[in-house]
Amino acid sequence: GRLKARKTTTSALIKLRTGTLFSLLTNKLHAVFHQPKHVFTRQWRRRRRVTATLVSLHFSSPSRTSLLVNRRSFSITATMASSPTKKVLIPVAHGTEPFEAVVMIDVLRRGGADVTVASVENQVGVDACHGIKMVADTLLSDVTDSVFDLIMLPGGLPGGETLKNCKPLESMVKKQDADGRLNAAICCAPALALGTWGLLEGKKATCYPVFMEKLGATCATAVESRVEIDGRIVTSRGPGTTMEFSVTLVEQLFGKEKAAEVSAPLVMRPNPGDEYTITELNQIKWSYENTPQILVPIADGSEEMEAVAIIDVLRRAKANVVVAALGNSLEVVASRKVKLVADVLLDEAEKNSYDLIVLPGGLGGAEAFATSDKLVNMLKKQAESNKPYGAICASPALVLEPHGLLKGKKATAYPAMCNKLSDQSHIEHRVLVDGNLITSRGPGTSLEFALAIVEKFYGREKGLQLAKATLV
Repeated sequence: GRLKARKTTTSALIKLRTGTLFSLLTNKLHAVFHQPKHVFTRQWRRRRRVTATLVSLHFSSPSRTSLLVNRRSFSITATMASSPTKKVLIPVAHGTEPFEAVVMIDVLRRGGADVTVASVENQVGVDACHGIKMVADTLLSDVTDSVFDLIMLPGGLPGGETLKNCKPLESMVKKQDADGRLNAAICCAPALALGTWGLLEGKKATCYPVFMEKLGATCATAVESRVEIDGRIVTSRGPGTTMEFSVTLVEQLFGKEKAAEVSAPLVMRPNPGDEYTITELNQIKWSYENTPQILVPIADGSEEMEAVAIIDVLRRAKANVVVAALGNSLEVVASRKVKLVADVLLDEAEKNSYDLIVLPGGLGGAEAFATSDKLVNMLKKQAESNKPYGAICASPALVLEPHGLLKGKKATAYPAMCNKLSDQSHIEHRVLVDGNLITSRGPGTSLEFALAIVEKFYGREKGLQLAKATLV
């Protein structure tokens, strides 16, 4: 058969009577699925003729082709992307702000970007701020010759200074700018890196408030926007603006429709910058001796934004946070493939008592929590002792509910999981405290959730102080 199609063609129905077009088809399927061609050819040879083949061709751009094949004995769908995957580089260093880095990685991967996390240090493991340990995908030295659609710089100190002083990174970012591709930076990085490198001259930019004067000294017009776009440079302010910043960059790479698709499940704040609020029922005092002892379990598939938000904010408040990994390895691969390193294994953490046990979400992580007898028993003992415990996202529904830990309690959870709660009367609240229980909804509520925990242990004033520092 012979197929002719112009760019405006939306579909064509043909019959395949020779092997010529099928050879083309198997080549495309092989490219899409990375499967040997004989997998498809063997099924083709089972019949000498194709009884019915539908090939839908969509040309939204000259390079876009979608193929759909339906036969009685052979049914497969293949889609070739309209353009090569967008490539994003996120460099990290010792002292990088972990919440900023993790949100950038998570959100851009949700958008479909091929994100490379590259360490500018001599090893892939980095000790980020607040004692949070991450493992990069590679070393920056291994990707200096690669081309990226976007380079994003997280903030944090001394990480921001290290990025500024990294000559290979400076060369990459300058070439990125000269070639008209996107650069982005947040927190201290706009002033320390982009500004110092001379990339902000004559441009509007924003950064973390204490660096605004330094930003102005780089010949940039310093503005107080939460996210600022000027040409091919995007800047933002700090941890509390990172999600907006990241969604903006999804839009820059993929368009408004994709940005809306990514942002909807995040449960982002409707009025960012407004004072955070919590809903509290059956108020009791959360007590501790000297310093709050807080356990944060993590597992493969845990939601990295939620886990890091809790750890980051509570350590800023000077709580003693123990990050415990389920299983036999301290390193876990979170839901968007961010590699986090725990402080101890849960087997070791079980030996101590805690003022609070709090679970991040993420479907895979929550399922692992729910099947861990050790963790479930710890949670039950915590509840029986009337000590605080909590969960966010999928964990209230998949861990607390089935193990009877929400009995007689009001709770909330990730919107799509709320139908699993036996009592759904208060699910619309972003953060809900009921006595010694605290629950919340998802990635976009995780900073508010962590601040609410700070407030319960240290008071409202401390919570508001940290909210201001993190630009929540």
